[in-house]
Amino acid sequence: MTSADEPGSPADRQPGPGLRADAERNRERILAAARRLYASHGLGVSMACIAREAGVGKATLSRRFATREELINAVFADRMDAYTAATAKALADPDPWHGFVGHVQAVCAMQATDRGFADVLAMTFPAAKALEARRDEAYNGLLELIARAKASGHLREDFTDQDMVILLMANAGVIAATGNAAPDTWRRLVGQMLRAWATSGTDLPPLNPAPAPIALYRAMVRLARTASGPEGAVE
Repeated sequence: MTSADEPGSPADRQPGPGLRADAERNRERILAAARRLYASHGLGVSMACIAREAGVGKATLSRRFATREELINAVFADRMDAYTAATAKALADPDPWHGFVGHVQAVCAMQATDRGFADVLAMTFPAAKALEARRDEAYNGLLELIARAKASGHLREDFTDQDMVILLMANAGVIAATGNAAPDTWRRLVGQMLRAWATSGTDLPPLNPAPAPIALYRAMVRLARTASGPEGAVE
Protein backbone atom coordinates (compact mmCIF):
# COMPACT_ATOMS: atom_id res chain seq x y z
CA MET A 1 0.00 0.00 0.00
CA THR A 2 1.30 3.45 -0.92
CA SER A 3 1.50 6.21 1.66
CA ALA A 4 -0.44 9.43 1.07
CA ASP A 5 2.65 11.32 -0.03
CA GLU A 6 4.81 8.64 -1.67
CA PRO A 7 6.23 9.43 -5.15
CA GLY A 8 3.47 9.65 -7.71
CA SER A 9 0.81 10.42 -5.11
CA PRO A 10 -1.09 13.71 -4.71
CA ALA A 11 1.32 14.96 -2.06
CA ASP A 12 4.05 15.24 -4.71
CA ARG A 13 2.07 17.83 -6.65
CA GLN A 14 1.97 21.55 -5.95
CA PRO A 15 1.21 21.92 -2.24
CA GLY A 16 -2.15 23.30 -1.21
CA PRO A 17 -3.70 23.70 2.24
CA GLY A 18 -4.95 20.10 2.31
CA LEU A 19 -1.65 18.65 1.14
CA ARG A 20 0.31 20.75 3.63
CA ALA A 21 -1.97 19.43 6.39
CA ASP A 22 -1.34 15.86 5.21
CA ALA A 23 2.41 16.47 5.25
CA GLU A 24 2.22 17.87 8.79
CA ARG A 25 0.18 14.87 9.95
CA ASN A 26 2.79 12.56 8.48
CA ARG A 27 5.52 14.49 10.26
CA GLU A 28 3.73 14.16 13.60
CA ARG A 29 3.14 10.44 13.02
CA ILE A 30 6.83 9.96 12.31
CA LEU A 31 7.86 11.89 15.42
CA ALA A 32 5.42 9.95 17.61
CA ALA A 33 6.64 6.63 16.22
CA ALA A 34 10.29 7.61 16.70
CA ARG A 35 9.63 8.71 20.28
CA ARG A 36 8.02 5.36 21.12
CA LEU A 37 10.73 3.26 19.51
CA TYR A 38 13.67 5.30 20.75
CA ALA A 39 12.25 5.34 24.30
CA SER A 40 11.92 1.55 24.44
CA HIS A 41 14.82 0.42 22.23
CA GLY A 42 17.36 3.24 22.15
CA LEU A 43 18.83 5.00 19.12
CA GLY A 44 19.73 1.76 17.34
CA VAL A 45 16.26 1.67 15.78
CA SER A 46 16.51 1.93 11.99
CA MET A 47 14.82 4.60 9.92
CA ALA A 48 12.96 1.84 8.04
CA CYS A 49 11.52 0.54 11.30
CA ILE A 50 10.37 4.04 12.26
CA ALA A 51 8.67 4.44 8.89
CA ARG A 52 6.80 1.15 9.37
CA GLU A 53 5.76 2.12 12.90
CA ALA A 54 4.48 5.47 11.62
CA GLY A 55 2.61 3.84 8.75
CA VAL A 56 4.46 5.79 6.05
CA GLY A 57 6.88 4.87 3.32
CA LYS A 58 10.62 5.39 3.50
CA ALA A 59 10.42 8.14 0.87
CA THR A 60 7.92 10.02 3.03
CA LEU A 61 10.22 9.74 6.02
CA SER A 62 13.22 10.96 4.06
CA ARG A 63 11.27 13.99 2.79
CA ARG A 64 10.29 14.99 6.32
CA PHE A 65 13.70 14.13 7.82
CA ALA A 66 16.56 13.80 5.36
CA THR A 67 18.97 12.34 7.94
CA ARG A 68 18.88 10.41 11.17
CA GLU A 69 20.37 13.43 12.94
CA GLU A 70 17.51 15.65 11.80
CA LEU A 71 15.00 13.18 13.23
CA ILE A 72 16.87 12.84 16.52
CA ASN A 73 17.10 16.62 16.78
CA ALA A 74 13.32 16.96 16.38
CA VAL A 75 12.41 14.03 18.64
CA PHE A 76 14.53 15.15 21.57
CA ALA A 77 14.11 18.93 21.36
CA ASP A 78 11.76 19.00 24.36
CA ARG A 79 13.94 16.62 26.34
CA MET A 80 16.98 18.82 25.74
CA ASP A 81 14.94 21.82 26.91
CA ALA A 82 14.17 19.90 30.12
CA TYR A 83 17.86 19.05 30.43
CA THR A 84 18.91 22.70 30.29
CA ALA A 85 16.07 23.63 32.66
CA ALA A 86 17.39 21.08 35.17
CA THR A 87 20.79 22.74 34.96
CA ALA A 88 19.27 26.19 35.56
CA LYS A 89 17.34 24.88 38.56
CA ALA A 90 20.51 23.42 40.06
CA LEU A 91 22.36 26.71 39.55
CA ALA A 92 19.58 28.53 41.39
CA ASP A 93 20.04 26.33 44.48
CA PRO A 94 21.76 28.39 47.23
CA ASP A 95 23.56 25.24 48.46
CA PRO A 96 26.24 24.40 45.85
CA TRP A 97 26.62 20.75 46.89
CA HIS A 98 22.87 20.18 47.07
CA GLY A 99 22.49 21.80 43.64
CA PHE A 100 25.22 19.62 42.15
CA VAL A 101 23.75 16.42 43.63
CA GLY A 102 20.26 17.37 42.50
CA HIS A 103 21.51 18.01 38.98
CA VAL A 104 23.27 14.66 38.71
CA GLN A 105 20.23 12.81 40.05
CA ALA A 106 17.79 14.70 37.81
CA VAL A 107 19.76 14.13 34.61
CA CYS A 108 20.28 10.44 35.34
CA ALA A 109 16.57 10.08 36.13
CA MET A 110 15.79 11.61 32.73
CA GLN A 111 17.98 8.96 31.16
CA ALA A 112 16.14 6.23 33.04
CA THR A 113 12.71 7.26 31.77
CA ASP A 114 13.72 7.28 28.10
CA ARG A 115 16.31 4.88 26.75
CA GLY A 116 16.73 6.99 23.63
CA PHE A 117 17.53 10.04 25.71
CA ALA A 118 19.97 7.95 27.72
CA ASP A 119 21.80 7.35 24.43
CA VAL A 120 21.55 11.00 23.38
CA LEU A 121 23.31 12.18 26.54
CA ALA A 122 26.05 9.60 26.08
CA MET A 123 26.74 10.49 22.41
CA THR A 124 27.37 13.54 20.26
CA PHE A 125 25.63 14.51 17.02
CA PRO A 126 27.63 17.25 15.23
CA ALA A 127 25.06 17.52 12.43
CA ALA A 128 22.19 18.12 14.89
CA LYS A 129 22.99 21.78 15.47
CA ALA A 130 20.05 22.73 17.71
CA LEU A 131 20.50 19.68 19.93
CA GLU A 132 24.22 20.31 20.30
CA ALA A 133 23.59 23.98 21.11
CA ARG A 134 21.32 22.96 24.00
CA ARG A 135 23.90 20.43 25.13
CA ASP A 136 26.57 23.16 25.13
CA GLU A 137 24.31 25.40 27.21
CA ALA A 138 23.80 22.64 29.78
CA TYR A 139 27.52 21.81 29.72
CA ASN A 140 28.49 25.38 30.56
CA GLY A 141 26.04 25.27 33.45
CA LEU A 142 27.60 22.01 34.63
CA LEU A 143 31.04 23.62 34.67
CA GLU A 144 29.69 26.33 36.95
CA LEU A 145 28.02 23.74 39.21
CA ILE A 146 31.31 21.88 39.50
CA ALA A 147 33.26 25.04 40.33
CA ARG A 148 30.74 26.05 43.02
CA ALA A 149 30.63 22.57 44.59
CA LYS A 150 34.44 22.47 44.73
CA ALA A 151 34.60 25.96 46.24
CA SER A 152 32.17 24.85 48.95
CA GLY A 153 34.62 22.10 49.91
CA HIS A 154 32.19 19.24 49.27
CA LEU A 155 33.25 18.06 45.79
CA ARG A 156 36.66 16.48 45.38
CA GLU A 157 39.24 18.63 43.64
CA ASP A 158 40.17 15.82 41.25
CA PHE A 159 36.61 15.63 39.89
CA THR A 160 36.30 16.86 36.29
CA ASP A 161 33.43 17.32 33.87
CA GLN A 162 34.67 14.20 32.09
CA ASP A 163 33.66 12.19 35.15
CA MET A 164 30.08 13.31 34.52
CA VAL A 165 30.32 12.13 30.91
CA ILE A 166 31.62 8.78 32.14
CA LEU A 167 28.69 8.50 34.54
CA LEU A 168 26.18 9.26 31.78
CA MET A 169 27.76 6.60 29.58
CA ALA A 170 27.75 4.09 32.43
CA ASN A 171 24.18 4.96 33.38
CA ALA A 172 23.03 4.48 29.78
CA GLY A 173 24.67 1.06 29.78
CA VAL A 174 23.07 0.03 33.08
CA ILE A 175 19.63 1.19 31.92
CA ALA A 176 19.97 -0.74 28.65
CA ALA A 177 21.29 -3.86 30.39
CA THR A 178 18.82 -4.11 33.26
CA GLY A 179 15.59 -2.97 31.59
CA ASN A 180 12.54 -4.07 33.55
CA ALA A 181 14.46 -6.89 35.24
CA ALA A 182 16.11 -4.54 37.76
CA PRO A 183 14.76 -1.07 36.87
CA ASP A 184 16.15 0.85 39.86
CA THR A 185 19.73 -0.37 39.51
CA TRP A 186 20.76 2.98 38.02
CA ARG A 187 19.87 4.71 41.30
CA ARG A 188 22.41 2.56 43.13
CA LEU A 189 25.08 3.41 40.56
CA VAL A 190 24.41 7.15 40.81
CA GLY A 191 24.36 7.06 44.61
CA GLN A 192 27.67 5.24 44.81
CA MET A 193 29.29 7.65 42.35
CA LEU A 194 28.12 10.70 44.28
CA ARG A 195 29.60 9.21 47.43
CA ALA A 196 32.87 8.59 45.62
CA TRP A 197 33.00 12.21 44.44
CA ALA A 198 32.25 13.76 47.84
CA THR A 199 34.98 14.99 50.16
CA SER A 200 35.39 13.55 53.64
CA GLY A 201 32.75 14.80 56.07
CA THR A 202 30.27 15.86 53.39
CA ASP A 203 26.61 15.04 53.97
CA LEU A 204 25.92 12.18 51.58
CA PRO A 205 22.63 11.59 49.72
CA PRO A 206 20.69 8.46 50.71
CA LEU A 207 21.90 5.30 48.99
CA ASN A 208 19.36 3.07 47.27
CA PRO A 209 19.45 -0.60 48.30
CA ALA A 210 21.39 -2.91 46.03
CA PRO A 211 19.23 -4.87 43.58
CA ALA A 212 18.10 -8.29 44.79
CA PRO A 213 20.35 -11.10 43.50
CA ILE A 214 17.45 -12.63 41.56
CA ALA A 215 16.76 -9.29 39.86
CA LEU A 216 20.38 -8.94 38.79
CA TYR A 217 20.39 -12.56 37.60
CA ARG A 218 17.36 -11.85 35.42
CA ALA A 219 19.08 -8.75 34.07
CA MET A 220 22.18 -10.80 33.22
CA VAL A 221 20.05 -13.42 31.46
CA ARG A 222 18.27 -10.67 29.56
CA LEU A 223 21.58 -9.13 28.53
CA ALA A 224 22.93 -12.50 27.36
CA ARG A 225 19.86 -13.05 25.20
CA THR A 226 20.41 -9.75 23.39
CA ALA A 227 24.19 -10.11 23.04
CA SER A 228 24.06 -11.60 19.53
CA GLY A 229 21.44 -9.12 18.34
CA PRO A 230 21.01 -6.12 20.63
CA GLU A 231 17.46 -5.29 21.57
CA GLY A 232 18.07 -1.71 20.52
CA ALA A 233 19.01 -2.68 16.95
CA VAL A 234 15.46 -2.81 15.66
CA GLU A 235 15.43 -3.21 11.88
